[in-house]
Amino acid sequence: MGEAEKLRVDKYLWAIRIFKTRSLATDACKAGRVKLKGQNIKPSAIVKIGDVYQISKGLERKVLEVVDFSYNRTDAKIAVTKYKDLTPVEETHAFKSVFHAPTLKRDRGTGRPTKRDRRETDGLLGSFFEED
Repeated sequence: MGEAEKLRVDKYLWAIRIFKTRSLATDACKAGRVKLKGQNIKPSAIVKIGDVYQISKGLERKVLEVVDFSYNRTDAKIAVTKYKDLTPVEETHAFKSVFHAPTLKRDRGTGRPTKRDRRETDGLLGSFFEED
C-alpha cells in the first residue's frame, strides 16, 4: 500500500460529511465515540475498504461500512456513495422520538410583547416546567 492510498479515519469521516470539521472528527475519535469492531480507535487509524464503524453523535448513532475512499470533502451527493449506511431502522428513528419542549412564536408584525404578554408566556412556561 503506497503513501497515496493511506487515509486517516478522522479525515475520512470529515470527507464523507459525518462531521462538520476535521477537528470535530478527531475529537470524537479521541473521546471514544468512533469504534471499529467495538474497539475505540485513534484518529490516525488507517481506513480500509470493508471496515464497519460505529459512530455516536449526541443522540444519533450510525453504523457505516467503507465502500470507497474520499480524500477531499465533496458535495453530499458524492459523499453518500463512499459509504454504506448499516444503521438499524429502530436506531434511525429513535432520536427523533425524544420529547422536545414547545416553542412559542409570535405572529410577524405584531411588535414586541407587552408586559401582560410576557406574564402570560412566563405563566405558561412556568406551569410547563414545574415538578409535581
